[in-house]
Amino acid sequence: MSAETAGPEVRPGRPRREAVTVGALVVAAAAAYSVFALVRYWTFRTTTYDLVIFDQAVRSYSHLHLPVAIVKGVHNGFGPHFTVLGDHFSPILAVLAPLYWIHDGPQTLLIAQAVLLALTIVPLWAFTRRRFGVWAAHCVAGAYALAWPVAETVAFDFHEMAFTPVLSMLMLERHDAGRRWQCALAAGALLLVKEDMGLLVAGFGLYLLTRPGERRLAAAFVGAGLAWTWLASRVLIPAFGGSADYYWAYDALGKDLPHAALHALTHPWTALKLLVTPGVKASTMGWLILPLLLVPLASPITLAVLPLLAERMLANRFGNWWEPRFHYNVALTALLVAAGVDGACRLSRLRPPGLRGRRLRVDLVWPVAALLAAALVVPRFSFKHFFEPAFYRRDAHAQAAAAAVAVVPRGVLVEAANVVGPELSGRTRVLLWDTKVRWAPWVVADTARTTFPFPWVGEQRGRVRYLLRKGYHVVLSRDGWVVLNRPGATPDLRATR
Repeated sequence: MSAETAGPEVRPGRPRREAVTVGALVVAAAAAYSVFALVRYWTFRTTTYDLVIFDQAVRSYSHLHLPVAIVKGVHNGFGPHFTVLGDHFSPILAVLAPLYWIHDGPQTLLIAQAVLLALTIVPLWAFTRRRFGVWAAHCVAGAYALAWPVAETVAFDFHEMAFTPVLSMLMLERHDAGRRWQCALAAGALLLVKEDMGLLVAGFGLYLLTRPGERRLAAAFVGAGLAWTWLASRVLIPAFGGSADYYWAYDALGKDLPHAALHALTHPWTALKLLVTPGVKASTMGWLILPLLLVPLASPITLAVLPLLAERMLANRFGNWWEPRFHYNVALTALLVAAGVDGACRLSRLRPPGLRGRRLRVDLVWPVAALLAAALVVPRFSFKHFFEPAFYRRDAHAQAAAAAVAVVPRGVLVEAANVVGPELSGRTRVLLWDTKVRWAPWVVADTARTTFPFPWVGEQRGRVRYLLRKGYHVVLSRDGWVVLNRPGATPDLRATR
């Protein structure tokens, strides 16, 4: 074992106690995340986009079918038989299908996501333990558990990105432990999470380039990652009915990848400006690194996250990509925390002249400081709601939503406003109530608050009046919620693309 990875001497009985402690950390984190997500579900804070999309897809997998999500296909114009593999290539979702044999509903996905995020603690703890010892590993695990990108992921329904922290950290930790084949297996699983995870694998290859004797392995990771992203995006997604250019977001650089790459090389200032325009991009990147006290910048592991970060920050469309909220940043979190561990280790070896040959003991300070910083940041992001009594209660509008959901019969096709779709998804076929009339027999409409994708509540009220003129009748009307029904209605679910 190298000096870099050697840890403190292990005493008899200590591994068992450490395993119990780490297990307790994982269980506590998974329980906390699950409670947070399930409270959001119960209080009608989850949404059809994206929770119902994944619920329908995994349910389809559980029936041994391709992952069809009627809500995605119809809303986005691909038709009712659209498989989500044509949207994002995420076959790893199939591993969740057996969970639906136990409980068939979106709550299953929320708990699965909580567990996946919490499991990241195990490889991160092991990675830190080798360098700093047990107490520091506990602190770093806590810093990850409280990290704001984890909070924002738990607070945004479900996403396939939940697999990324644990798999990326396994990839790094197994390599660090000298288990190259296990590292490769983790990287292969990571590629199945989403088409752009090849960029994370390629980024890991960039990190390996900085290590002596790893150039062949580094080239393999870079080549395999880039090749997979191209294959999944340009071949596999279109093969499943999607469009290779559906998420092209770089019009400011060019009409396609070759033109964009050439423009970035010949006009580097344009690309650099895009990285921080609008200003929220710079803010998000700052939030990623500042709570870790800038220490990841001292580690080459940070190279691993740069391609995936650039993919979002160079975009000029899809503003959600670069905001601090939502789930996108969680793909970088575990590796950045690990980079902090490695960076602190490297800084601790320095002997600045002013200290008369003594080392900077960053390794003693940084784990505690990172944990304190993560705790101080909590009130700025979604986990602050843990401490708000109102978070655990349904307000009057949510109570009315529950009443509206209750009158919709089992097994019917229903157009549902964004926030009620998840509560209906386990027992009905849900479409998003959107700006196009679908003529489903049942409609659950919100006329009190603006709901995605309507631009304003007046249009929602106008839609209800239109449906009433077309033969729908009111089944329930309460606190802005209106449930409509038209027996014998013929749905229009045709593809429009």
